[in-house]
Amino acid sequence: MENKITMLSLLGNIFLFIIKLAAGIMSNSLAILSDAFNSFTDIISYASIYLAVRAGKKKPDKGHPFGHSRAEPIAGLIMAVLIVILGFEILKEAGTSLIRPREESIGIIAISVLLITIVVKVFMSSCLKREGEKAKSPAMIAGAVDSRNDVIISSTALIGVLGTKYGIHYFDTVAAILIAVWILRSGILIGKENTDYLMGKSPDEKTINKIKKLASSVKGVRNVHDVRAQYIGNKIQAEVHIRVDKNLPMEKAHALGKKVQGKIEAMKCVNRAFIHIDPDLKKQ
Repeated sequence: MENKITMLSLLGNIFLFIIKLAAGIMSNSLAILSDAFNSFTDIISYASIYLAVRAGKKKPDKGHPFGHSRAEPIAGLIMAVLIVILGFEILKEAGTSLIRPREESIGIIAISVLLITIVVKVFMSSCLKREGEKAKSPAMIAGAVDSRNDVIISSTALIGVLGTKYGIHYFDTVAAILIAVWILRSGILIGKENTDYLMGKSPDEKTINKIKKLASSVKGVRNVHDVRAQYIGNKIQAEVHIRVDKNLPMEKAHALGKKVQGKIEAMKCVNRAFIHIDPDLKKQ
């Protein structure tokens, strides 16, 4: 399902880029052209997401014993870099336009294109967010955030072109500057989130507590005294320390550890759980 959603998102962005570029050229609107170039980076970004989602689903192999889950945050980071570059380029162009105003011709086609973009992007953001949260996919969630931002960008562009159409000529340039600032902000946030995934950040407290609860629920586990976890790409690797009866035979202690491991690895977000077994030295 994730592959289908990302492919539809890619095709949607190609469609939006073509119609926005045509409308931007016809109207000579900097806001619409900025929005069109935003769609162009989306094409590259969603192509990266599509490939990353496919790569991330590959099973572990000899060269990648813990799987390929880092592929998705790498795609998210590529998206962030492209977004930041785009933001700076639009900001530079908008600054030039303030010094040398552009001749614009805003018509019904330009306005209609922006309205179509808003509707398509609302739908796209909703689908990507739903499937991304379901699959715990940082690349798809980044795509959902980007699509949500595109709704704001296109709405700002729409205000800009409407202002220009009704005689407030600087509105279009101001809209382009606001679009650039928003693009820069979203790129930085997406970059930070995906860098955290690549740097092995710890999952939230709720996830840690769930791991502890699952380990404690296995009969024979007397205490879970330490849980450490980190993201390896978009999947969690956990190290769990449990205490068992000090008189438990090695074979049974090992089997108990395997049960705990199976429970934790059944979590969709967990790639691998390492169980450390300690004897419970307290008197019963």
